[in-house]
Amino acid sequence: MKPSHIEHIGIAVKSLDETIPYYEKLLGQKCYSIEEVADQKVKTAFFKVGDTKIELLEPTSEDSPIAKYLEKNPHGGVHHVAFCVDSVQQALDDASAMGIQLIDKAPRRGAEGLNIGFLHPKSTHGVLTELCEVPKK
Repeated sequence: MKPSHIEHIGIAVKSLDETIPYYEKLLGQKCYSIEEVADQKVKTAFFKVGDTKIELLEPTSEDSPIAKYLEKNPHGGVHHVAFCVDSVQQALDDASAMGIQLIDKAPRRGAEGLNIGFLHPKSTHGVLTELCEVPKK
């Protein structure tokens, strides 16, 4: 597994409506995409900073992973770091072979049409790690 770059940094927020204006002022740009990912029970908003994106994550259900994160971290904060890889399946297989605990054994569809897979923070020194692959055209 050899990531090419940080794809995005995911930040958990209580409300996109309240948080987006802050990032628009801070970064001097408008949010370029808002999307709901129903199976992850989350609504996302994206900003581009160089080659890296900032992904704001608002829960759409009380039992979503983001809602659970916000229960423990009521002010929100960095939820995960995502790395771009050539093949999520290969990266998950490599991570498993290294003894890293997986959340996903196979890729699934994430925001912006990316194939994604997560590594468990118990095996990554407390950092929830997402692996992202841009679908081949």
